[in-house]
Amino acid sequence: MILVTGAAGFIGSNFVLDWLSQSDEPVLSLDALTYAGNLVNLGLLKDDPRHVFVEADIGNSEAVSHVLSVHRPRAVVNFAAESHVDRSILGPEAFIQTNVVGTFRLLEACRIYWLTLKEEAQSAFRFLHVSTDEVYGSLSSTDPAFAETNRYEPNSPYSASKAASDHFVRAWHHTFGLPVLTTNCSNNYGPYHFPEKLIPLCVSNALEGKSLPIYGDGQQVRDWLYVKDHCSAIRLVLEKGRPGETYNVGGRNEKTNLEVVRLLCSILDELSPRADGRSYSEQITFVTDRPGHDRRYAIDATKIERELGWRPAETFETGIRKTVEWMLANGDWLAEVRRKRT
Repeated sequence: MILVTGAAGFIGSNFVLDWLSQSDEPVLSLDALTYAGNLVNLGLLKDDPRHVFVEADIGNSEAVSHVLSVHRPRAVVNFAAESHVDRSILGPEAFIQTNVVGTFRLLEACRIYWLTLKEEAQSAFRFLHVSTDEVYGSLSSTDPAFAETNRYEPNSPYSASKAASDHFVRAWHHTFGLPVLTTNCSNNYGPYHFPEKLIPLCVSNALEGKSLPIYGDGQQVRDWLYVKDHCSAIRLVLEKGRPGETYNVGGRNEKTNLEVVRLLCSILDELSPRADGRSYSEQITFVTDRPGHDRRYAIDATKIERELGWRPAETFETGIRKTVEWMLANGDWLAEVRRKRT
């Protein structure tokens, strides 16, 4: 069995669903079910005997320790995090509590559990920590993409809290010997994406006739990674990654925010045209930029490609079409998530 934290969130739920579509190894899902976590994301597993769900916070040491001692997982994959930059600006304390304190307590619970294992099981155990490219700061238009050797230069409360969690994971390996792995990924998109993020927000707003808000001049560049490609990378790192190592995971799909929204509008014009026959792009509006908005992120995924043989299966154009098609076919999911959010 593996333990997946943050399993009812966007990336976590995709990982659990993909794992059980390809393996009969059971999954123990743990999630605090805050605003971004929703059991609807795991609804397909409701009657699956290979899946166990526990509602708990990674910051609750007693609950996590109990889960570990009862279920005895061979690995922990940590997706649990506060992850929205805007929310981190409005209320940074929650990010410190979950991403810093929560990661520390999860590490400690796992370290104590790991020490109870027999030698062979200790050697095979893995703690995989899922992080972000935002810990590296911002790039200019001519800078090379982020490599694993880049210095950490976080610029938002969110990225600072994730940088701190990465450092704790590294320290627990070098000080205590806990066999850890860290992945730093670029912007994910795909099914079950929480609707306050750029892509699902713009799709849902477009369909409701609302404005499509773009920060500043819309020229901020992000490297976009289809969530199922990210999940395949994590499975590979968990299987073959070297303990103590970090692996950057990116889609090699650098796009400006404006490019992304215009492509979304083009796909929607084709798949779900407006009643008046006009383009959804007419709903694009530019709004005041976010404080300290990083200009560009880009991932150099050479290490995971070279060492583990991973490659993304989707281009941005194929992945974004699949994402829009999924959202159009799953209006009930979107309505339920928005109902919970309010």
